[in-house]
Amino acid sequence: MSSNIVSIRGAITANNDEQSIAKASELLMRRIFFKNGLTNADVVNTMISTTADLTAFYPARALREVGYSMPLFSCLEPNIDGALGHCIRFLVTARSDNPVSNVYIGAARALRKDLTDYYAIALDGPSGAGKSTVAKLVAKELGITYLDTGALYRALGLKVLSEKLPTTDEAKVKACIEHVNVSIEYADGVQKVLLDGEDVSASIRTPEVSMAASNVSALPYVRAKLLSIQREIAHASSVILDGRDIGTVVLPDAEFKFFLTASPEIRARRRFDELKAKGQNVIYEDVLADVNARDRNDSGRKIAPLKMSYDAVKIDSDEMSAHDVAMSIINDVKEVVQ
Repeated sequence: MSSNIVSIRGAITANNDEQSIAKASELLMRRIFFKNGLTNADVVNTMISTTADLTAFYPARALREVGYSMPLFSCLEPNIDGALGHCIRFLVTARSDNPVSNVYIGAARALRKDLTDYYAIALDGPSGAGKSTVAKLVAKELGITYLDTGALYRALGLKVLSEKLPTTDEAKVKACIEHVNVSIEYADGVQKVLLDGEDVSASIRTPEVSMAASNVSALPYVRAKLLSIQREIAHASSVILDGRDIGTVVLPDAEFKFFLTASPEIRARRRFDELKAKGQNVIYEDVLADVNARDRNDSGRKIAPLKMSYDAVKIDSDEMSAHDVAMSIINDVKEVVQ
Protein backbone atom coordinates (compact mmCIF):
# COMPACT_ATOMS: atom_id res chain seq x y z
CA MET A 1 0.00 0.00 0.00
CA SER A 2 1.27 3.46 -0.88
CA SER A 3 2.55 5.74 1.87
CA ASN A 4 1.73 8.88 -0.13
CA ILE A 5 -1.37 10.74 1.05
CA VAL A 6 -3.22 12.72 -1.63
CA SER A 7 -6.40 14.81 -1.72
CA ILE A 8 -8.75 14.45 -4.67
CA ARG A 9 -11.56 16.86 -5.38
CA GLY A 10 -14.75 16.26 -7.29
CA ALA A 11 -18.11 17.87 -7.94
CA ILE A 12 -21.37 17.08 -9.74
CA THR A 13 -24.84 18.58 -9.96
CA ALA A 14 -28.13 16.79 -9.28
CA ASN A 15 -31.86 17.37 -9.04
CA ASN A 16 -33.34 17.64 -5.57
CA ASP A 17 -34.75 14.14 -5.32
CA GLU A 18 -33.41 10.95 -3.77
CA GLN A 19 -32.90 9.05 -7.02
CA SER A 20 -31.00 11.87 -8.74
CA ILE A 21 -28.76 12.53 -5.72
CA ALA A 22 -27.98 8.82 -5.32
CA LYS A 23 -27.16 8.40 -9.02
CA ALA A 24 -24.98 11.52 -9.12
CA SER A 25 -23.10 10.57 -5.96
CA GLU A 26 -22.35 7.07 -7.20
CA LEU A 27 -21.24 8.36 -10.62
CA LEU A 28 -18.90 10.92 -9.09
CA MET A 29 -17.29 8.45 -6.67
CA ARG A 30 -17.00 5.76 -9.33
CA ARG A 31 -15.21 8.13 -11.65
CA ILE A 32 -12.90 9.44 -8.91
CA PHE A 33 -11.94 5.86 -8.08
CA PHE A 34 -11.37 4.94 -11.72
CA LYS A 35 -9.43 8.05 -12.77
CA ASN A 36 -7.14 7.72 -9.74
CA GLY A 37 -6.76 3.94 -9.66
CA LEU A 38 -8.28 3.65 -6.17
CA THR A 39 -9.96 0.88 -4.21
CA ASN A 40 -11.89 1.10 -0.93
CA ALA A 41 -8.74 0.08 0.93
CA ASP A 42 -6.81 3.07 -0.45
CA VAL A 43 -9.23 5.69 0.86
CA VAL A 44 -8.64 7.22 4.30
CA ASN A 45 -11.88 9.20 4.36
CA THR A 46 -14.24 11.22 2.20
CA MET A 47 -15.74 14.60 3.04
CA ILE A 48 -19.03 15.34 1.25
CA SER A 49 -20.79 18.69 1.09
CA THR A 50 -24.05 19.58 -0.61
CA THR A 51 -25.50 22.97 -1.40
CA ALA A 52 -28.44 24.07 0.73
CA ASP A 53 -30.91 23.55 -2.14
CA LEU A 54 -30.33 19.77 -2.03
CA THR A 55 -32.40 18.65 0.92
CA ALA A 56 -33.53 15.14 0.00
CA PHE A 57 -30.84 13.23 1.92
CA TYR A 58 -27.10 13.02 2.34
CA PRO A 59 -25.14 11.38 -0.53
CA ALA A 60 -23.18 9.33 2.02
CA ARG A 61 -26.18 7.05 2.44
CA ALA A 62 -26.25 6.26 -1.27
CA LEU A 63 -22.53 5.50 -1.34
CA ARG A 64 -22.80 3.19 1.65
CA GLU A 65 -25.67 1.31 0.03
CA VAL A 66 -23.62 0.51 -3.09
CA GLY A 67 -20.62 -0.77 -1.17
CA TYR A 68 -18.25 2.12 -0.41
CA SER A 69 -16.91 1.28 3.04
CA MET A 70 -14.48 4.11 3.83
CA PRO A 71 -15.32 6.70 6.52
CA LEU A 72 -17.81 9.20 5.07
CA PHE A 73 -18.56 12.64 6.48
CA SER A 74 -21.40 14.81 5.17
CA CYS A 75 -22.42 18.41 5.69
CA LEU A 76 -24.59 21.12 4.15
CA GLU A 77 -22.92 24.19 2.66
CA PRO A 78 -24.12 27.68 3.60
CA ASN A 79 -26.40 29.40 1.12
CA ILE A 80 -24.22 31.77 -0.93
CA ASP A 81 -25.78 34.12 -3.49
CA GLY A 82 -24.47 33.48 -7.00
CA ALA A 83 -22.88 30.13 -6.17
CA LEU A 84 -23.50 27.06 -8.31
CA GLY A 85 -26.67 25.37 -7.10
CA HIS A 86 -27.74 21.75 -6.74
CA CYS A 87 -24.09 20.78 -6.31
CA ILE A 88 -22.43 17.86 -4.51
CA ARG A 89 -18.73 18.13 -3.69
CA PHE A 90 -16.31 15.40 -2.61
CA LEU A 91 -12.90 15.68 -0.99
CA VAL A 92 -11.33 12.22 -0.98
CA THR A 93 -8.20 11.62 1.10
CA ALA A 94 -6.38 8.53 -0.09
CA ARG A 95 -3.09 6.67 -0.32
CA SER A 96 -1.87 6.67 -3.91
CA ASP A 97 1.25 6.77 -6.06
CA ASN A 98 -0.73 7.93 -9.10
CA PRO A 99 -1.00 11.56 -10.24
CA VAL A 100 -4.11 13.22 -8.82
CA SER A 101 -7.05 13.50 -11.22
CA ASN A 102 -9.78 15.80 -9.93
CA VAL A 103 -13.21 15.08 -11.39
CA TYR A 104 -15.87 17.67 -12.30
CA ILE A 105 -18.96 16.37 -14.06
CA GLY A 106 -21.69 18.08 -16.06
CA ALA A 107 -22.65 21.59 -14.92
CA ALA A 108 -20.09 21.34 -12.10
CA ARG A 109 -17.37 21.77 -14.73
CA ALA A 110 -18.16 25.48 -14.49
CA LEU A 111 -16.32 25.44 -11.15
CA ARG A 112 -13.12 24.80 -13.11
CA LYS A 113 -12.67 27.39 -15.83
CA ASP A 114 -9.86 25.36 -17.39
CA LEU A 115 -12.31 22.52 -18.08
CA THR A 116 -15.10 24.46 -19.76
CA ASP A 117 -13.40 25.30 -23.07
CA TYR A 118 -12.15 21.92 -24.26
CA TYR A 119 -11.49 18.29 -23.41
CA ALA A 120 -9.27 15.61 -24.89
CA ILE A 121 -9.98 11.96 -25.68
CA ALA A 122 -6.97 9.65 -25.93
CA LEU A 123 -7.59 6.50 -27.96
CA ASP A 124 -4.70 4.03 -27.87
CA GLY A 125 -4.30 0.50 -29.12
CA PRO A 126 -2.37 -1.81 -31.42
CA SER A 127 -2.20 -1.66 -35.21
CA GLY A 128 -5.41 -2.52 -37.02
CA ALA A 129 -7.70 -2.22 -34.00
CA GLY A 130 -9.88 0.27 -35.86
CA LYS A 131 -8.86 3.34 -33.89
CA SER A 132 -9.04 5.82 -36.77
CA THR A 133 -12.47 4.62 -37.89
CA VAL A 134 -13.83 4.85 -34.36
CA ALA A 135 -12.17 8.21 -33.72
CA LYS A 136 -13.78 9.71 -36.82
CA LEU A 137 -17.22 8.50 -35.72
CA VAL A 138 -16.72 9.90 -32.22
CA ALA A 139 -15.47 13.24 -33.53
CA LYS A 140 -18.45 13.60 -35.86
CA GLU A 141 -21.02 12.75 -33.18
CA LEU A 142 -19.49 15.01 -30.53
CA GLY A 143 -18.60 17.81 -32.93
CA ILE A 144 -14.92 17.83 -32.00
CA THR A 145 -11.63 17.66 -33.93
CA TYR A 146 -10.09 14.34 -34.93
CA LEU A 147 -6.29 14.31 -35.09
CA ASP A 148 -4.90 11.22 -36.84
CA THR A 149 -1.53 11.05 -35.10
CA GLY A 150 -0.59 7.86 -36.92
CA ALA A 151 -0.86 9.73 -40.21
CA LEU A 152 1.85 12.12 -39.04
CA TYR A 153 4.24 9.24 -38.39
CA ARG A 154 3.25 7.58 -41.66
CA ALA A 155 4.09 10.76 -43.57
CA LEU A 156 7.57 10.83 -42.07
CA GLY A 157 7.98 7.11 -42.73
CA LEU A 158 7.00 7.74 -46.36
CA LYS A 159 9.62 10.48 -46.63
CA VAL A 160 12.38 8.21 -45.34
CA LEU A 161 11.31 5.38 -47.67
CA SER A 162 11.26 7.73 -50.66
CA GLU A 163 14.88 8.60 -49.92
CA LYS A 164 15.71 4.87 -49.70
CA LEU A 165 17.12 5.25 -46.19
CA PRO A 166 16.99 2.74 -43.30
CA THR A 167 14.01 3.61 -41.12
CA THR A 168 15.76 2.48 -37.92
CA ASP A 169 18.91 4.63 -38.28
CA GLU A 170 18.15 7.72 -36.20
CA ALA A 171 21.03 9.81 -37.53
CA LYS A 172 20.02 9.27 -41.15
CA VAL A 173 16.32 9.68 -40.38
CA LYS A 174 17.00 12.94 -38.55
CA ALA A 175 19.02 14.31 -41.46
CA CYS A 176 16.22 13.31 -43.83
CA ILE A 177 13.28 14.85 -41.95
CA GLU A 178 14.88 17.65 -39.93
CA HIS A 179 13.49 20.35 -42.20
CA VAL A 180 10.42 18.46 -43.43
CA ASN A 181 7.04 20.03 -42.75
CA VAL A 182 4.21 17.63 -41.96
CA SER A 183 0.71 18.78 -41.09
CA ILE A 184 -2.97 17.88 -41.19
CA GLU A 185 -5.67 20.01 -42.77
CA TYR A 186 -9.41 19.61 -43.09
CA ALA A 187 -11.41 20.51 -46.18
CA ASP A 188 -15.17 19.92 -46.22
CA GLY A 189 -14.74 17.60 -43.24
CA VAL A 190 -12.14 15.45 -45.01
CA GLN A 191 -8.69 15.09 -43.48
CA LYS A 192 -5.66 15.70 -45.70
CA VAL A 193 -2.11 14.79 -44.69
CA LEU A 194 0.43 17.19 -46.14
CA LEU A 195 4.13 16.44 -46.54
CA ASP A 196 5.98 19.60 -47.53
CA GLY A 197 2.71 20.87 -48.92
CA GLU A 198 1.92 17.74 -50.95
CA ASP A 199 -1.22 15.72 -50.21
CA VAL A 200 0.02 12.21 -49.34
CA SER A 201 -3.22 10.98 -47.76
CA ALA A 202 -3.50 7.98 -50.10
CA SER A 203 0.15 7.01 -50.44
CA ILE A 204 0.73 6.62 -46.67
CA ARG A 205 -1.76 3.74 -46.36
CA THR A 206 0.39 0.83 -47.58
CA PRO A 207 1.89 -2.04 -45.51
CA GLU A 208 5.41 -0.79 -46.31
CA VAL A 209 4.65 2.67 -45.00
CA SER A 210 2.92 1.14 -41.94
CA MET A 211 6.11 -0.67 -40.97
CA ALA A 212 8.23 2.39 -41.73
CA ALA A 213 5.96 4.47 -39.49
CA SER A 214 6.35 1.93 -36.68
CA ASN A 215 10.13 2.06 -37.04
CA VAL A 216 10.54 5.83 -37.17
CA SER A 217 8.06 6.33 -34.33
CA ALA A 218 10.46 4.47 -32.04
CA LEU A 219 13.17 7.09 -32.60
CA PRO A 220 13.42 9.81 -29.90
CA TYR A 221 14.04 12.60 -32.41
CA VAL A 222 10.94 11.75 -34.43
CA ARG A 223 8.72 11.57 -31.35
CA ALA A 224 10.02 14.90 -30.07
CA LYS A 225 9.42 16.51 -33.47
CA LEU A 226 5.77 15.48 -33.54
CA LEU A 227 4.97 15.70 -29.83
CA SER A 228 4.73 19.48 -29.76
CA ILE A 229 2.52 19.50 -32.87
CA GLN A 230 0.07 17.08 -31.30
CA ARG A 231 -0.09 18.92 -27.98
CA GLU A 232 -0.61 22.31 -29.62
CA ILE A 233 -3.62 21.00 -31.51
CA ALA A 234 -5.02 19.22 -28.43
CA HIS A 235 -4.77 22.32 -26.27
CA ALA A 236 -6.54 24.54 -28.79
CA SER A 237 -9.91 22.76 -28.93
CA SER A 238 -11.79 19.63 -27.92
CA VAL A 239 -10.13 16.74 -29.72
CA ILE A 240 -9.81 13.01 -30.05
CA LEU A 241 -6.34 11.62 -30.80
CA ASP A 242 -5.52 8.04 -31.64
CA GLY A 243 -2.16 6.32 -31.48
CA ARG A 244 0.05 4.09 -29.34
CA ASP A 245 1.03 6.39 -26.46
CA ILE A 246 -1.52 9.20 -26.43
CA GLY A 247 -2.78 8.49 -22.90
CA THR A 248 0.64 7.62 -21.46
CA VAL A 249 2.98 10.16 -23.11
CA VAL A 250 1.36 12.65 -25.49
CA LEU A 251 -1.64 13.64 -23.33
CA PRO A 252 -1.22 11.98 -19.92
CA ASP A 253 -3.73 14.48 -18.47
CA ALA A 254 -6.46 13.69 -21.02
CA GLU A 255 -9.85 13.59 -19.35
CA PHE A 256 -10.88 10.50 -21.29
CA LYS A 257 -8.65 7.55 -22.11
CA PHE A 258 -9.55 4.38 -23.98
CA PHE A 259 -7.51 1.38 -25.09
CA LEU A 260 -9.02 -0.32 -28.14
CA THR A 261 -7.80 -3.79 -28.99
CA ALA A 262 -8.73 -6.98 -30.85
CA SER A 263 -7.03 -10.29 -31.64
CA PRO A 264 -4.24 -10.21 -34.27
CA GLU A 265 -6.33 -12.34 -36.61
CA ILE A 266 -9.32 -10.02 -36.44
CA ARG A 267 -7.15 -6.96 -36.92
CA ALA A 268 -5.36 -8.52 -39.88
CA ARG A 269 -8.68 -9.44 -41.52
CA ARG A 270 -9.96 -5.88 -41.13
CA ARG A 271 -6.77 -4.40 -42.58
CA PHE A 272 -6.80 -6.94 -45.44
CA ASP A 273 -10.39 -6.07 -46.34
CA GLU A 274 -9.57 -2.36 -46.18
CA LEU A 275 -6.58 -2.67 -48.51
CA LYS A 276 -8.47 -4.91 -50.96
CA ALA A 277 -11.31 -2.38 -51.09
CA LYS A 278 -8.74 0.21 -52.12
CA GLY A 279 -7.61 -2.00 -54.99
CA GLN A 280 -4.32 -3.13 -53.47
CA ASN A 281 -3.07 -6.64 -54.25
CA VAL A 282 -2.38 -8.09 -50.81
CA ILE A 283 -2.27 -11.56 -49.22
CA TYR A 284 -3.97 -12.13 -45.86
CA GLU A 285 -1.03 -14.10 -44.44
CA ASP A 286 1.31 -11.22 -45.28
CA VAL A 287 -0.99 -8.73 -43.59
CA LEU A 288 -1.19 -10.94 -40.48
CA ALA A 289 2.60 -11.21 -40.37
CA ASP A 290 2.80 -7.42 -40.65
CA VAL A 291 0.33 -6.97 -37.78
CA ASN A 292 2.29 -9.33 -35.53
CA ALA A 293 5.56 -7.63 -36.45
CA ARG A 294 4.13 -4.21 -35.64
CA ASP A 295 2.83 -5.49 -32.30
CA ARG A 296 6.31 -6.70 -31.36
CA ASN A 297 7.85 -3.49 -32.60
CA ASP A 298 5.38 -1.17 -30.86
CA SER A 299 5.30 -3.04 -27.53
CA GLY A 300 9.02 -3.74 -27.32
CA ARG A 301 10.49 -0.37 -28.17
CA LYS A 302 12.30 1.53 -25.43
CA ILE A 303 10.77 4.93 -26.22
CA ALA A 304 7.03 5.27 -25.47
CA PRO A 305 6.06 1.61 -25.98
CA LEU A 306 2.48 0.59 -26.63
CA LYS A 307 0.79 0.01 -23.28
CA MET A 308 -2.51 0.73 -21.63
CA SER A 309 -2.66 3.58 -19.13
CA TYR A 310 -3.93 2.59 -15.69
CA ASP A 311 -6.81 5.06 -16.07
CA ALA A 312 -7.91 3.96 -19.54
CA VAL A 313 -11.06 2.01 -20.36
CA LYS A 314 -10.17 -1.19 -22.22
CA ILE A 315 -12.43 -2.08 -25.14
CA ASP A 316 -12.07 -5.48 -26.84
CA SER A 317 -13.66 -5.08 -30.27
CA ASP A 318 -13.52 -8.70 -31.48
CA GLU A 319 -17.31 -8.92 -31.28
CA MET A 320 -18.08 -5.22 -31.69
CA SER A 321 -18.66 -3.05 -34.74
CA ALA A 322 -16.93 0.30 -35.11
CA HIS A 323 -20.29 1.94 -34.38
CA ASP A 324 -20.69 -0.03 -31.14
CA VAL A 325 -17.22 0.96 -29.97
CA ALA A 326 -17.80 4.60 -30.89
CA MET A 327 -21.09 4.72 -29.00
CA SER A 328 -19.51 3.28 -25.85
CA ILE A 329 -16.94 6.09 -25.95
CA ILE A 330 -19.54 8.74 -26.79
CA ASN A 331 -21.81 7.68 -23.94
CA ASP A 332 -18.92 7.78 -21.47
CA VAL A 333 -17.92 11.28 -22.57
CA LYS A 334 -21.48 12.61 -22.56
CA GLU A 335 -21.95 11.28 -19.03
CA VAL A 336 -19.24 13.66 -17.87
CA VAL A 337 -19.33 16.75 -20.07
CA GLN A 338 -23.06 17.15 -20.73
